[in-house]
Formats: sequence, structure tokens, C-alpha cells
Amino acid sequence: MNKSTTTTPLKGYKKTTIGIIPENWEVMKLGDLGETFSGLSGKNKDDFGKGYPYIPYKNIFQNSKIDINYMDFVNVKENEKQHQVKYGDIFFTTSSETAIEVGMSSVLLEEVETMYLNSFCFGFRLKNYETLNPLFSSYLLRGEQIRKELTVLAQGSTRFNLSKSELLKLLIPIPPLPEQQKIAEILSTWDDAIANCKTTINSIRDRNKGLAQQLLSGKNRLSGFNDKWELKPLGDLLIYTPREVDKPNETFLALGLRSHGKGVFHKPDFEPSAIAMTKLYEVKENDLVVNITFAWEQAIAIASKKDEGGLVSHRFPTYTFNQKTASHLYFKFFILQSFFKSMLELISPGGAGRNRVMSKKDFLKLEVKVPKIEEQIAIAQVLETADQELKSYETKLEALQLQKKGLMQQLLTGKIRVNVK
Repeated sequence: MNKSTTTTPLKGYKKTTIGIIPENWEVMKLGDLGETFSGLSGKNKDDFGKGYPYIPYKNIFQNSKIDINYMDFVNVKENEKQHQVKYGDIFFTTSSETAIEVGMSSVLLEEVETMYLNSFCFGFRLKNYETLNPLFSSYLLRGEQIRKELTVLAQGSTRFNLSKSELLKLLIPIPPLPEQQKIAEILSTWDDAIANCKTTINSIRDRNKGLAQQLLSGKNRLSGFNDKWELKPLGDLLIYTPREVDKPNETFLALGLRSHGKGVFHKPDFEPSAIAMTKLYEVKENDLVVNITFAWEQAIAIASKKDEGGLVSHRFPTYTFNQKTASHLYFKFFILQSFFKSMLELISPGGAGRNRVMSKKDFLKLEVKVPKIEEQIAIAQVLETADQELKSYETKLEALQLQKKGLMQQLLTGKIRVNVK
């Protein structure tokens, strides 16, 4: 929490070592509220994959509340000394490559029978639930101010660690129990809204995937289209269009391609000295761009308006579409299909990584079954509408998460008070 300042607190608030908080809140050391315990110990690889459930590292790192459905398994013998977890236990990650990822916490909020904790985290067991409510703690310990303090406590250079003894010294604000419960109740409603939105997103994503597979394979035809689809080489649909330019003398926008069909990324203010080539190539909107080094990993995309004017090396050939036979809107979805990825793999011989270079000559020889341009455009419109619905829910999710973050900051510092009557 922020240290005390010279600011005069408003009525109903007080100065403390962790900043200004409501008068009826307390400041306590985490160590006064409970004690730590270790995760699994003395295990080898043969012990895992069967037996009793244990909470894996990612379950803690990714969730403020333990996902009871996401467990791994470990064999624990009778009378073996291992700490079992129970309702209300708080778990912390102890190590990470960055300080901001150390000390991520998660709380077990369900009653369980025999369950254990992974060996890369440690647990914290509350003495009682009358001082710190477990559900409230799931928000408090993930709040912005506490996360800042935990980041400061992380020690290391190439890898950062959090010691139990330092964690127990952590000072935290403790509202009265009824206020804790009310704050947790309010934030839980936001969690429910976020979870519902995520469920809708996953449902729409699955629906869109199935719709694309049906329409782009011709298994499902749109009304009004009956013409037979034709097998064509990409050379009939695409035109190799390199736009060679001299390497700029000043910083420029360089472009790259993410694998797995995740699109173009920008490297703004790219230093010319960082690349030895003297010739580069300009990308324009609606170009099909391929990374020949990682084409086998589906590093391929259609350039958007914001990519216009970006520069790439010779390893990123660009193609325009023959407007009589191919729609860039259609191929925006077509190139993301798994069968197209398999085709790219076939023309990228060799081992893994940079040894698998796609043949530009073979790329244009690839044969794909496509409808006439009119049906391509109609299919693209259907898929684009479905895609826009997905994006609207993704935008809604981002807004909900941002609103919850702001509300947490206000509630967990007492800047906004709740009515507990």
C-alpha cells in the first residue's frame, strides 16, 4: 500500500503506515492472520499422473479463485507426510521470470476431501474466518496496491522469488467483517458477468469455427448459389507483387507475422542498422503476406489498413488478389483453416524452425477448391458478420474487466464505502 503522506485525511479516514484508510479499518500483518505451509515434496516423475488431485501452478497463477475442475494428479502413499489443502486456504506462486508475476494468489473456496498443492507454490492457512473473509481475500490480495507491494518483495535478477518470511511481514488493510462480505458480494457480481461473457464468447467462437468449416469447404451452400466449385492453383487467384524499396535511412515501420494465423504485428520506429539488407518490400492493404520461414506454422495473413506502408524483408513475399477470381475477404477466413495449414506444411520441407522454408514456387502451385467470386463475397459477408458479433462480445469483456479493476481499486482502499446495514 502507499506509505503515509502529509495529506490531511478526510473526515472518517485516518493516516496509517500503508496510507489513508477508513477509521474503522485495521492494519495487520499477514503473518498475524495465519501460517504458511509447503506444497508437495519428495516426489519424482513416476508419482504423477494418477492418484489424488493436486492444484497445479497455472491454476493459481491464472485464477484468483481455484478452479476445482482444473487439477493434476499425484500418488500419495498412506501415512506419507504431505500437507492437504482445505476450504479457505490461500496459495501463492513463489517464483517467476519477472517480478510482477511473483506472489500471484488464489483462494480455495470449495470444500474438498483429499487434495494437495504443487511443489512450486506455498499455502497460507487462516487462523479463522472472523478477521479475514476467504472470498474477500481473493480480491484483496489481487488488488493493485497489494500486487505492487508483492512485486517489491520479489527478489532476484534473472529469476525472481518470494520468501515466506517476507510475505508474512506484508501489511494489509482489514475492513470490518460485514464490510468485507459486502465488498466481496459486489465484486462477485462482476465476476459472474465476466464469466457469462466468456461463456458466450466461447460459444460464438465454436459456432463461427463450425460455420467457417461448412461454408469454406462447400459442405453447406448459401441460398441462390448452385455453380460447381473448381479446383484452381493459387497462381490463378494470386499475383506475386513485390514492391521493392531502398532501406530507409531513418526509423521506419517494420512488420512481422505471428504464427497460428494470429495476424500482423508492428515494430514501429525500427532502426535501419538492425537489419543488414539494403532492399525491403512495401506492404499495402489487402495484400496476402506469408512468412516463408514459418509458413508451416501458419504465419500468413491479409494486411489491414493500419499495416499499409509497413516494410518487410524478402522472407515475407506479398501477393495481391486477381479480382476476377478471388476475394481478399474470402481468403481472410480461408487461410485460417486447418486444411490450408496442412498444405503449407507440405511445401515447407526440412526439420523444425528455420530449417523449414516454404517454396514460393510451390506456393502458387497449391490447388484449392473455390467457388466463383460472387459466392466467395457472399460467404465472406456471412463470416464477417459472425466475426463482428464475436468481436463485440470481446470488447464487452474488456470493458467489464476494466470496470471491475477500477471498482476493486476504489473498494479495497476504502475510497468508496459500502452500505452494510
